[in-house]
Amino acid sequence: MVKRLDYYFDPLCGWCYAAAPLLQALAEQSPEIEIVLHAGGMMSGERRQYVTPALRDYVMPHDQRIAALSGQVFSPAYFDGLLRNSQAVFDSTPPTLAIFAAAALGGSALKMLEKIQQAHYQQGRQIADFAVLLDLAAELDFTRPAFEQAMQHEATTIAAHFAQTQQDMAQHDLRGFPSLRFAEGAAINLGPFLAQPDAFVAWIRQQTPVSLLTDDAAFCSPQGCEPKGI
Repeated sequence: MVKRLDYYFDPLCGWCYAAAPLLQALAEQSPEIEIVLHAGGMMSGERRQYVTPALRDYVMPHDQRIAALSGQVFSPAYFDGLLRNSQAVFDSTPPTLAIFAAAALGGSALKMLEKIQQAHYQQGRQIADFAVLLDLAAELDFTRPAFEQAMQHEATTIAAHFAQTQQDMAQHDLRGFPSLRFAEGAAINLGPFLAQPDAFVAWIRQQTPVSLLTDDAAFCSPQGCEPKGI
């Protein structure tokens, strides 16, 4: 019997990057579990912004805490390159289009998300740039014309997708990204499993749909990433 997990995320959410190894391990080791992605558009539309010293000062302490808790890499190319590039834009929409384009073409949305997160945090690349996204897609063996066309198609429905995600999160009292919940309604705190993907997979396999969300879970809200404790 397939067990469905709904994953609410944003490609620019640092805590989602922290949780990435957990989701990847689950996808690779548990084919009986279906992970359905829901993007929230945390930095889309009016919330997109150019990199500024204020933005850098805001995100750096959160990212440093995320690195300490999760072991995920935040490279000098990110801290001293991307976060000092005043021409760079943080916009969730283009990378989200790429993630769903990958799925539409028969690939893995989760692998595309991982590729985008690595490009952003490890390589300091501008993931709001369509040329960068096409390069990343090519690295995953997608053909450029087909991928570009798929992204254009996804753009016609992305606003509705963001709105539905935000509505669903409000309905289920999910405070931000990342949020993971059983389709039956239970929410899961990923915090205790950061840097422990195998333990997370083993634990998920044993669960029945009961509420598992704690008040001290770290997350990114639509306004940005919060430095909550875990």
